[in-house]
Amino acid sequence: MTTTLRAETRQRSTKGALRQLRIQGRVPGVVYGKGLQAPSPIALDGKELSSLMRGHAHAVLQLEVPGSGSQSVLLTDVQRDKLSGQVLHVDFHQINLNEKIKAPIRVEVTGTSPGEKEGGLLTVVLHEIEVECVARDLPESVTADISSLAFGENLTIGQLSFPAGVKPVQDEETVVIAVLAPQKDISADEADASADASEENAKQSDAANAVETDV
Repeated sequence: MTTTLRAETRQRSTKGALRQLRIQGRVPGVVYGKGLQAPSPIALDGKELSSLMRGHAHAVLQLEVPGSGSQSVLLTDVQRDKLSGQVLHVDFHQINLNEKIKAPIRVEVTGTSPGEKEGGLLTVVLHEIEVECVARDLPESVTADISSLAFGENLTIGQLSFPAGVKPVQDEETVVIAVLAPQKDISADEADASADASEENAKQSDAANAVETDV
């Protein structure tokens, strides 16, 4: 099912106007695309946009703008406030549903890793994977089943199952998820002993170098 997002056109783009939009709970954005004579500035409801980004950030969207009709787009860029994380601006790109595109999709982890039960540290290396496919066939996510992932093993892009017609752009040997050995916690005494050993090795190395120089 295609997700629909409503927006409205905006004319003013001064800092004061953008600040006022955000105070009103709206987020400024721009739509780019081959079918547009110029980038189209829009404004969206902040709550509706946040809801979409939580569940359908990588989906093909139908953007409805009064006076411009409905257009198929992808959310391609999100600017956030560095401190608060608030969404400040978004970019959309208009697409043709029958043409091939490259876009990221979310990695959806399922199952329980036996290696994690043994004390391993489950590490998700890639949260998104870039794929190529016809726009209308773009999935929102790809499933990564870790139920057979043992201690010290990893899951690569080539081991994932993508829908028909959807191909990953990155190398198939790229690691997506790994079960690693946890870092050992050491006591203060062990840390001091390690430091003393390093200093002693350094002294011995300096002494050896001095002998070689004298010779």
